[in-house]
Amino acid sequence: MADRQSGESGGETLRRAGLVKEVRHFIGGEYVDSIDAKTFESINPADNQPIARVAEGSAADADRAVAAARKAFETWSTMSPTARKAILLRVADRIDERADELAEWETRDMGKPIVDSRTKDVPRSAHNFRFFADYQEMVGTHSYDKPWEKTFGYELREPIGVVAAISPWNFPLMLLTWKVAPALAFGCTVVAKPAEQSPVTASILAEICIEAGMPDGVFNVVQGFGPDAAGEALTRHPDVDAVTFTGESNTGRAIMAASSGGLKKLSFELGGKSPCIVFGDADLDAAVDGALRGVFYNQGEVCLAGSRILVHRSIYDEFCARMVGGIARWPVGDPFDPSTRVGPLVSTEHMEKVLGYIDLAESEGGKRLIGGGRVTDGALARGNFVEPTIFADVDNSMRACREEIFGPVAAVMPFDSTDEAIETANDSPYGLAGMVWTKNLDTAHDAARRMKTGNVWVNCFFVRDLRLPFGGYKQSGVGREGGEYSYEFFTESKAVVIKFD
Repeated sequence: MADRQSGESGGETLRRAGLVKEVRHFIGGEYVDSIDAKTFESINPADNQPIARVAEGSAADADRAVAAARKAFETWSTMSPTARKAILLRVADRIDERADELAEWETRDMGKPIVDSRTKDVPRSAHNFRFFADYQEMVGTHSYDKPWEKTFGYELREPIGVVAAISPWNFPLMLLTWKVAPALAFGCTVVAKPAEQSPVTASILAEICIEAGMPDGVFNVVQGFGPDAAGEALTRHPDVDAVTFTGESNTGRAIMAASSGGLKKLSFELGGKSPCIVFGDADLDAAVDGALRGVFYNQGEVCLAGSRILVHRSIYDEFCARMVGGIARWPVGDPFDPSTRVGPLVSTEHMEKVLGYIDLAESEGGKRLIGGGRVTDGALARGNFVEPTIFADVDNSMRACREEIFGPVAAVMPFDSTDEAIETANDSPYGLAGMVWTKNLDTAHDAARRMKTGNVWVNCFFVRDLRLPFGGYKQSGVGREGGEYSYEFFTESKAVVIKFD
């Protein structure tokens, strides 16, 4: 703690103690190096210094992992739901027991504030395992009796097989467990490929699976990159039966093309440019707080981020003023400082992309109300810190309103009628999520029905019930996961019809 109080970053603390972490693949119950011995570095975005040396996977490493998963599938898929449940619940317990360690590595690896890692991401990761451990034991199938034909039909559900789970860097552990927990619960085996920017907690999760008594080969982790590397090899592999991916829409297209030869089952949660509609009767305090959280939470590195904020003209000026005033509640700083709400962006390359969009928004005619620059004060100058930025008076045709920025940049625009707000909200290549702020129940239901998005939050943001479907319209995804929707994705259904006399 003394190091953090003196302004020393998590990465400096690690290096000074000689603790640059070695991260290897986890295949068949063992940690192993790459066949070709290649490695790469994981960088702390708070100071752009290395914090881990990571095995760089190739197609050969992906082959090893898939073979291990295929071998383990024969046993894991036939294990009773009660036996699988006991193991998955032990995984959840061990996540809780190692919560501080996991939270600190999430923050070191991708820069999210430690308070979010500790209170949101890690607890939700444990909950993912508990939810699906319970759900898989209770879920049932359909049956149909036709006595006039003397037949009885029923549905069998069988695990689909080996699943490639490719997870993003913005919620490394939480979104990995969102894929892994249901896949394992429903009897599949998994080869995980975490994002190269945030590899560490996937490796720790593998260790937790060993501690929980999971059989060798049921859960495997191949580290490395996507194109022409381990990630692409998994999507093309003939023994991979399904691919679940969260990430950028263009990457989703590439995975779909690579998987097409094997006609694999696909589930994608992709990019977004979500609208946040604030009607004239909204509770302004709640709407401002919700809009700020919707765009600045996790540094804006959220697919669901409500970065297009549509405000009724009658309250537009006041709302903009309140948003500017509310920026003070979102301080930028060392992600290990408990008071920090906005940490560094994940990489220098991504920071430059976000800063480029800020320049673009201003050149397109957006009125910059606050922010807009890189933070260059003190120790923060070494990291990828960008000021929370608000643009007003934008037009929905601007690139800054149509393309996913994935950073702390809000675009606010006025509207005069409900029809105009809905039309503008839907005028996007994306359709992942949306927010509605109103006290009128009729308005809420009407907007929720008409918005072309996979998720709609009314007077709240990022509230999840894991029984509900999760996914997006248009370029925001393919398929749905959660509850019965995950059950459908990770299993194959078979119709059985019996003739009786």
